[in-house]
Amino acid sequence: MSKEKGQSRIKKRKVKKRRKLLYILIPFLVLIGGATVYGAMVLNKAEEVVEKSYEDEGREGSKSELREKEVDPTADDVSILIIGVDQSEKRRMNNESNSLSDALILATLNKEKKSVKMVSVPRDTYVYVPELGYETKINHAHSAGGTKASIETVEQLLDIPVDYYVKLNFEAFIDVIDTLDGIEVDVPYELYEQNSKDEANAIHLLPGEQLLNGEEALALARTRKQDNDIERGKRQQEIIKAIVDRSISFNTLLKVDDLMEAVGNNMKTNMNFDEIKSFVSYGSAGGLDIETLTLKGYDLWTDAYYYQLDEQDLAEKKEILKEHLDITSTTTTDDSENDSSGTNYSQQSQVQ
Repeated sequence: MSKEKGQSRIKKRKVKKRRKLLYILIPFLVLIGGATVYGAMVLNKAEEVVEKSYEDEGREGSKSELREKEVDPTADDVSILIIGVDQSEKRRMNNESNSLSDALILATLNKEKKSVKMVSVPRDTYVYVPELGYETKINHAHSAGGTKASIETVEQLLDIPVDYYVKLNFEAFIDVIDTLDGIEVDVPYELYEQNSKDEANAIHLLPGEQLLNGEEALALARTRKQDNDIERGKRQQEIIKAIVDRSISFNTLLKVDDLMEAVGNNMKTNMNFDEIKSFVSYGSAGGLDIETLTLKGYDLWTDAYYYQLDEQDLAEKKEILKEHLDITSTTTTDDSENDSSGTNYSQQSQVQ
């Protein structure tokens, strides 16, 4: 393929909007933040939400194969895979029960530091998918085998155990913000963006600090027409912080039921109520310390477009996540075999 043709196709791809957004973590943060402020009242409602949202991921046993023993989130550092999927009316009409994943974020939570690290895996990342038995785009894992296949693929790629998962659709982003009567965000410049129905230029925002509704916040989180993915990532982080701040404000007290319903209607998770409650301490520490990581890579053209990860950068990110989880590899993984089944992890004793 010629360089000019490749660049032309890349440009077209940039026009197409993808939902690779950090907003898929928002309902989980709302559960943490809301429970921190409202205590028993919110936890009672959260129990109903979690029971309605619970869904086993299909793995044998109750732990990752990369763990020697089952984790206890009240005492251990754990990981959560957040899966964003498009469950639009169009896909439901086409009976696509296992759609392509639009976003994959692995979050590691350090109990002592009360900190969260998140690494977003681009949907076009070229990886080995165990469910399929060959390399392809990572978003194909979910369409091939649902949640279980996505977990296995992420574990193989990052060499990190996935202890829990939360699966959400983008309606959660809009519903939560609208339930909160909007969020205060600084819009950096005038922009026109499509809405959640993919209607072009349906959202028009002017620069400055202002109150945004769900559709407007989604447009701000999506846009990158006037800058780049790095700046977009920063905006998404600010939006997340604004949602958490809004969700724990006194003014949301009368909206707790609606807020939890907005979460529950758009979420599936393998966490039970007691496990969810164990994360309340992260919010009660006085604000979540959230760090986002980016996987570097480059464009790869073969039979289609792929995002090829930089191996050195990938290795560095793996070590950061392992250190944050306080885990160590007890055996050596042969990267050439595209298989992580020979790797086990043990929880290190924390000596301070």
